[in-house]
Amino acid sequence: MNIFRSLIGRVWQDPNATEVVKISTGQLYLVRPGNIRTSRECIYPDAMATIRRVPSVEHNFQLVITRAYDEGEIIEDEDETDEERVFLISEELEFRSGETDKQPNFVWRDLQGDIDEFYEYVATDTNLPTQAFFETCVYRAMYERKYKKSADHTSDRDLEEFIWRPTTPPEQKPTQKRKVSAKSDPVSVLAASVVQDLKVADSPPINLEKKTAAILKSPPFVSSMAVALSAEAELYLWNSLEEQFEKQGVVTAAITQQTNSAFIYWLTASSSEGHLLAHRFSADMNQRFSHKMHSLTWNHLADDGSQHSWLFRFGESEFPEFLNKFTQCLWETLHQAAWAKAKLEEQNYALSANEDVEMLDVENDEDDEDEVESELDPNEEASDDSEQEDEDEDEDNPSPILPGSDRNSQLTVGYKGDRSYVVRGNNIGVFNHSSGNEVKYYATISKIATPKGKEFKPKHVMLHDQDTKMVMMNPTDPHSLFSMDIERGKIVEEWKVHDAVTVDHIAPQNKFAPTTREQTLIGTSHNALFRIDPRVSGNKMVESQYKQYAGKNKFSGLATTKDGKLAVASEKGDIRLFDSVGKNAKTALPPLGDPILGIDVTADGRYIVATTKTYLLLVDTLIGEGRYQGSLGFDRSFPATSKPIPRRLQLRGEHVAYMGHNVSFTPAKFNQGEGQEENAIITSTGQYIIAWDFKKVKKGHLDQYEIKKYEDQVVQDNFKFGDDKEIIVALQNNVLAINKKNLKKPTRHSLAPDSGNLRSRSNIVNSPY
Repeated sequence: MNIFRSLIGRVWQDPNATEVVKISTGQLYLVRPGNIRTSRECIYPDAMATIRRVPSVEHNFQLVITRAYDEGEIIEDEDETDEERVFLISEELEFRSGETDKQPNFVWRDLQGDIDEFYEYVATDTNLPTQAFFETCVYRAMYERKYKKSADHTSDRDLEEFIWRPTTPPEQKPTQKRKVSAKSDPVSVLAASVVQDLKVADSPPINLEKKTAAILKSPPFVSSMAVALSAEAELYLWNSLEEQFEKQGVVTAAITQQTNSAFIYWLTASSSEGHLLAHRFSADMNQRFSHKMHSLTWNHLADDGSQHSWLFRFGESEFPEFLNKFTQCLWETLHQAAWAKAKLEEQNYALSANEDVEMLDVENDEDDEDEVESELDPNEEASDDSEQEDEDEDEDNPSPILPGSDRNSQLTVGYKGDRSYVVRGNNIGVFNHSSGNEVKYYATISKIATPKGKEFKPKHVMLHDQDTKMVMMNPTDPHSLFSMDIERGKIVEEWKVHDAVTVDHIAPQNKFAPTTREQTLIGTSHNALFRIDPRVSGNKMVESQYKQYAGKNKFSGLATTKDGKLAVASEKGDIRLFDSVGKNAKTALPPLGDPILGIDVTADGRYIVATTKTYLLLVDTLIGEGRYQGSLGFDRSFPATSKPIPRRLQLRGEHVAYMGHNVSFTPAKFNQGEGQEENAIITSTGQYIIAWDFKKVKKGHLDQYEIKKYEDQVVQDNFKFGDDKEIIVALQNNVLAINKKNLKKPTRHSLAPDSGNLRSRSNIVNSPY
């Protein structure tokens, strides 16, 4: 390695040189060994690799892969580009070199993916000395990051520790999300030791403040943390038995950055005695800001599996700054990118998601409750007797367990004929809706198979052609759709969509197309939108209505209005609005950072609800001012001065504490029916179904919802078509119906019926981590 010392000296020692070394030609691949279909996906067909200094942090470097475009290539929509991938150079990348098809390559871990996924850069037209030089520079960057000093006087032996060597055969590595190692996250090591030290059964109450202060003052913690913002605040903890937030004292609330790892932030509280808590920023924090109370609430899942809800209450002047800083740091955590790199409109969009503003043109009902929000008041308790009324009326008729060891996985509610269909492995259960809010088992369509007789488990199903057909996706054949004749209970056609384009998601041509004889439907791949017509010969994609978008968009779902306008969501968290297939989006809403799992839209296109793991994102598409005032974002682009304001629908922290687990929403839906206005939004998480009153939501009451708990996990739920009262619910081993009136306000009783087992405040070990 030291044969490059003189050359490295020239490029390394100049602190003003942002780029250390560059390889100009190559391709970037994402490799997934466990996925046969996309085991090696080309991300950039033409790219350059650069080692770049992190200008704001000494001794830190980035591996940057930048897409190159052919001369004359036109990028039609700036918002559609995905021009570079940035990786902080550290030991955790497990960087190494090799060759692919006799071309030098570099391989490193995808730290945001599964543990067996990695990136590969194939350096075309690159000789072996250049490959070795680039590799040496990577190891020097690792050395400087680890030891916080220059690598100018290192020897080959000093760099050997960074050369990756496999410790276990690849086939023995479990497929799971990567955990941050102790080397990159010393605070987690301290956290684990604190939790373990505090777990003493039936021990007397301990002084948490004194217990943790000494540990959190230790040199590793202090040296690895930098305070981004601090303010005086009152600290509260939700008492599940007393059903109120109890004041813990006045503390210094702070947002701290872990300086030895990029984009890792902690929410901390400390007093004169030391730190009281340190909770790492994550998508599961379920954070919620109240402008009326100047407060921040959030949830934390303790090491023993118990959920706790915490609250900071700030002074009026400190609250806005803390809110903005929290939003910025969480954005960086979720995007793994610097806030400063976001466009101004993206920053404003993210900040606006925490504002308290009513929707436009909302009518006030005189009989509407004038409810005043208070984070600190006890939850309104409903009568146990009223809770018990009709408690079990919807559980008297369990459906039979269908054959096989599989569990229910999908629910689709019919548009005609009062029927619902539940997918269970490679079988589909058919259920009738009878009077009295009952669901009766009708039949089983067994052993779903292609026309050639190959059985499969449907990935997604959609009713079609007045409920006479069911279109389904086969996970082992992503280029085709399969049409089942429901009356015959048999797949009768395979629709080959395209030889090179996969069908990842489908939707009806318009919201109510399944009630008609409309034959066409809409599909997406990971980065393309197209129309499918099963009546054409050969491939069923309509070539004139196919549009591929630049970059790796990772489309994750789509929905259509009654006029056939489209809302398309992505795993990145952005939403695109189209007036028709085959064109550029009229509106591109930037991501808040959480992947979108599903999307729905009102029939008129006015409102969109997008589902993330921990919250629903509601967007009003009405343009409120400017030349196109009164138009929708599907038809016109929003002016710069009148961007939409997203609204987060989420569960209150104290309710999540009763549930005892992190939130994981299923795709939310509006109730729907031709000529019927949407007045409810429904979703589920774990054993609970949740419904929001849409009229109250539009008036700004975002946390007023009703809920019901079941003994089994809820797979999916949806309103019966044309009915805003009856809800069809698919559990893992049951299918049933419930009237919306049987959902209750969230209380200790409705959320945790076994509330007698709740521990008192003095018996809860409140781990600071």
